[in-house]
Amino acid sequence: MVKRTGGAKRKTRSLFRKNIKARGKISIRNFFQRFEEGDKVNLLVEPAYQGGMYFRRFHNKHGEIIGKKGRCYEVKIKDGNMNKVLIVHPVHMRKA
Repeated sequence: MVKRTGGAKRKTRSLFRKNIKARGKISIRNFFQRFEEGDKVNLLVEPAYQGGMYFRRFHNKHGEIIGKKGRCYEVKIKDGNMNKVLIVHPVHMRKA
């Protein structure tokens, strides 16, 4: 059997890269931010924290909070003609 090359973060070197001025410690304010059901959010990955990260196809998309699972939130997004639910940590989201 052939071993598959790469994984979920394959070809994301420039996609998930931070600006040179934004590098450093993660903002505690963004890490612990709270959302309510129905809030609109933008998905912007925080490359310094890999937990609760979504697949690269959904980077820079917007969605709606529909629930909470542990520390993460369930976000409904539209991908083509389908509605999908992602489980995303709040550090990877910004309020729209």
